[in-house]
Amino acid sequence: MATPRSHQSRNIALLIDADNASPATLDAALTILGDLGTVNVRRIYGNWSKPALKGWATLVHRHALEPQQQFDLTKGKNATDMKMTIDAMDLLYGGRVDGFGIMSSDSDFMPLTMRIRQNGTPVYGFGSSRTPEAFREACTRFIDLDAMAAEEEEEAKGKVPAKPAVDEELVKLLGDAWRASKRDDDGFASLSEIGQRVANRSSFDARSYGFSRLSELVQSLPNFATEKRESGLFVKRVR
Repeated sequence: MATPRSHQSRNIALLIDADNASPATLDAALTILGDLGTVNVRRIYGNWSKPALKGWATLVHRHALEPQQQFDLTKGKNATDMKMTIDAMDLLYGGRVDGFGIMSSDSDFMPLTMRIRQNGTPVYGFGSSRTPEAFREACTRFIDLDAMAAEEEEEAKGKVPAKPAVDEELVKLLGDAWRASKRDDDGFASLSEIGQRVANRSSFDARSYGFSRLSELVQSLPNFATEKRESGLFVKRVR
């Protein structure tokens, strides 16, 4: 039986669809992928003859990105999606990648993401607020980089950023996970168990709502009471 790799030695691959991702959000994506391990594979795909990719070109050497040239074979279409998919499957079957990051707002990557997850390999998606739900929900975690960028901009101006509103659907999701979890006599359930149940149903990430972790998001909601214990944070729905 193979010995599980330590967090630091986990090999992570970041694949970037340059046509559907912003270079301004690369730093955030690399930082967040530290949750999974070390990003050793960094490939970026696009037709580099396009002036629109100039912003990405300046980051190639700074962040050790491996550019992949994909010519537009048909007007209005590009071969980027197919090449990224082929490379991802090669990496998956090579057995040396423990997690993936996919930077794109293109729903065409939904089947690829689902296939990678079926192998038990986590996939973090990074996109804009316009990313279709199909791709968002196919990911293990999806991070709205537009929301993060707006928050950072407000902080740079010395303002307290307004956090995106937590919708009723998310509150219901957390409440359903709490009800399905093991609760003590006072009605409290472990947040770690709640978080695991949420992960089985949704790809949402607390960072898309302006919080660095799920515990901070839950503690901000009046719908839940929280209690810190030696074994972690415990949660109870109160409204």
